[in-house]
Amino acid sequence: MTWTSGIVLVLIALLAGVGITTVGPGGVFLTAALFGITSLSSAAVAGTASATFVATGLVGAGTYVWSGELATRASWEAALALSGAGAVGALTGTLLNLQASDQLFGDLLGAFLVSTAGLVVYREYVSGRTDGIPGSSVPGSSVPGSSVPGSSSSLRRGILTAVGGGVGVLSGLLGVGGPVIAVPTLVSFGMPMLRAVAVAQVQSVFLALFAAVGYGAAGAIDFSLALLVGVPQLFGVVIGWGVAHRVSPSRLRIALAVVLAVAGTVVAL
Repeated sequence: MTWTSGIVLVLIALLAGVGITTVGPGGVFLTAALFGITSLSSAAVAGTASATFVATGLVGAGTYVWSGELATRASWEAALALSGAGAVGALTGTLLNLQASDQLFGDLLGAFLVSTAGLVVYREYVSGRTDGIPGSSVPGSSVPGSSVPGSSSSLRRGILTAVGGGVGVLSGLLGVGGPVIAVPTLVSFGMPMLRAVAVAQVQSVFLALFAAVGYGAAGAIDFSLALLVGVPQLFGVVIGWGVAHRVSPSRLRIALAVVLAVAGTVVAL
C-alpha cells in the first residue's frame, strides 16, 4: 500500500468516525475503503474493520453516557436486548463471510450500501416530521423516548431482539458496524435520534467484539492497518458526538445517503 493510499484511508477513517456518532451510518465508509483501496481478502476487510469498531463503540458509548442519552433504564434495556441477539448474529455472519468469495462480498457490500442509503432517506422522512430539534421524539410513539412503541414490554423486547439478531448477522458478514442499520431502524420505531445513536454504540461493542474474535481466530485481522485507521476513527467519533449535539444533521443525512448510494454502485461494479 502506498503513502497516498494510507493518507486516503486515514481521512476516510476520520470521516467514518464522525458519521458513527452523528447519524449512525459511518463505519460502512471504512469497510468500503478497505475493500476498494487495499489488497485484503473479504474476510480480512471485515475482520480489520470489526476490530476498529470495538474501540469506536466503547468511546461512542462513553460520550453518550456523558451527555445523558444512556441515563434511562429504557435505553439500557434496549441496548441489552439488541446486544444479546446481535452477538450471536455477529458470529453467524462471520462464519458466512469465511465461506464467501471476494466477488460475492463486493456484490453484497455494494447492495448493502445502496440499501442503507434508502434507510437514511427514510429516516430523514421520519425525523422530518418532528419539530426539527435533534433528539426529539417522533410523533406516534406511545411514550416519548420509549425504545419501541407498543402496548407491552415483552413485545418491545421481542422486536428489539429480532432487530439485534439481524443487525448482528449483517455486521459480522460485511464488517460494517451495528449503528448502520440499528439507528435508522430504531428511529423508524419511534426512538429519539440521539438516543438511538447512543443505544447503537453499546450494541456495536458486542457485535464488533464477537465478530473480531471470530475473524481473529481465522487469522483474518490486519492489526497494523486496524491501528492506522482506528486512531483517526476514534477522533472522528468524539468530533461526531459534538456535532450531533450542536447541529441539526438533516442536510448531513441527505448528503450521506447520496454518498452511500454512489459508493455502493462503485463497489458493486
